[in-house]
Amino acid sequence: MTRLVLALALVALVAIGTTAQAQGIKLAICPGEFALCAASGTTPVPNKTITVGDTVYPLGHSVCPVLAGPAIADLNLTNGSCTPPGPGKVWSLFSVAYASYPQAPSWAVAPAKPRTFVTTMAPGGGMSNMWSFPCVVRPGSTNGAKLADCYGPMNESPSGNPIPPGTKVITEAAPGVANPVGGNIP
Repeated sequence: MTRLVLALALVALVAIGTTAQAQGIKLAICPGEFALCAASGTTPVPNKTITVGDTVYPLGHSVCPVLAGPAIADLNLTNGSCTPPGPGKVWSLFSVAYASYPQAPSWAVAPAKPRTFVTTMAPGGGMSNMWSFPCVVRPGSTNGAKLADCYGPMNESPSGNPIPPGTKVITEAAPGVANPVGGNIP
């Protein structure tokens, strides 16, 4: 199972890398702490938006575990650096180094379970992209997991494009999780 997860992660990384070259994404491997939102859901933040490039998206909030690097960043979104965005903050990044990590709702360590789904117009049927967006680390821990509140665009792809309903997305969030963090499949 671990090899399958790593193989899927590698395929995703290659897809991101290929898209990155086409989209001008500047990838970097970052050390240190980061939030891994791959299995998190997202709640829309009422009356708030975020602009990525020239496109305005609804702002979403995800709670994500804080792990230690290495992790992959888009330096175009992290101010050109792997340096944390401020005291008590981390970037939400992606990593293939973890086959298991803390996951909601209990925040116990569980295996990553990649799956696909198709976005819809129904409430909770969208997705979000938290990759390379800032997070605020919560004080203390839950079930031994350090957590962060992350904010990023809803229905936006890791390559910076809108995700319309009917798009196939990959996530590690469990079925039934509203607006899972993920990425469209090119």
